[in-house]
Amino acid sequence: MPRAFTPKVITANALLEGDVIYFTAEDNWSRDLTDAELLIDEAHAQLRLVEASQQVSEVVGAYLADAVAGETGPEPTHFREEFRRTGPSNYFHGKQADAAN
Repeated sequence: MPRAFTPKVITANALLEGDVIYFTAEDNWSRDLTDAELLIDEAHAQLRLVEASQQVSEVVGAYLADAVAGETGPEPTHFREEFRRTGPSNYFHGKQADAAN
């Protein structure tokens, strides 16, 4: 028996900068997970993934990631996605430095 569909967001890496980005309901990309479109229907999620993946001049490696609705927007359910959203771990830069300012 197939598993029930769980909510998802579409994530990828920005082609030029390599930053983790998220697909929004307005067909834009955001570096903030709370801006991502939370997809609750499997067929709609697959369609949105195709649309996001076609933006080859902006993104690479688009995929569906498990998420849940949070108070301020989608939140990751897996450690990998939590790790990706906080930015690079090799030294203090990017999203980590931006959050400190």
